[in-house]
Amino acid sequence: MTELLERAPMIGVIIPAYRVEKHIARVVKNIPEFVHKIIVVNDASPDHTGKVLATMNDSRLIVVTHAENRGVGGAMISGYDRALEEGVDILVKMDGDDQMDPERIIDLVHPLIEKKADFTKGNRFLDQTQLETMPLIRRIGNWGLTFLLKAASGYWKIFDPTNGFTAMNEKVWEKVNQNQIACDYFFESSLLIELRSHQVVIQDVAISARYQDEESSLSIVKVLL
Repeated sequence: MTELLERAPMIGVIIPAYRVEKHIARVVKNIPEFVHKIIVVNDASPDHTGKVLATMNDSRLIVVTHAENRGVGGAMISGYDRALEEGVDILVKMDGDDQMDPERIIDLVHPLIEKKADFTKGNRFLDQTQLETMPLIRRIGNWGLTFLLKAASGYWKIFDPTNGFTAMNEKVWEKVNQNQIACDYFFESSLLIELRSHQVVIQDVAISARYQDEESSLSIVKVLL
């Protein structure tokens, strides 16, 4: 693994931050040292997320602040663009709620470094034991969205399209038509459909989530419609 990282280009982690004051410091602190840049987009968060970030002392940390909330897609567009300005070669997306294990970043970037894929994404459905920890409503919603996304994009081999733990090389983002990217929680799905139009090679990586005690606000009927 050390040899792999020695051959790795510049890696940057982009984190959309909204109402994550309780988690964002821990998320940033736990990002591995091999990551060169950490770009957190404070998407006009009404809590103390901005103040927490201001107290952090990490030379890799770059904070992008939105005056108005743009949604997760809008935050990621800002974060990806800033990453390219910083010279980042591999763009990793993580959420700010500490449900993604930063130690698994290496698993996402591995296929990119080895040039076996252009885009990688976490898949919580590849491990039955880990799947059992996923709340039932999320499983049902994901199964439905997966089928619809397969039909819409033509990526029949991928699963878990709403998984936000992803990585891509910078050339992929340069191809993306940002006007086709949804600014709301359909960001991941719209991005995958856009990537298909450019014949981007996508690979699923088995990565579990760490669920907290929060209740999901997902409306299955609304989202599937």
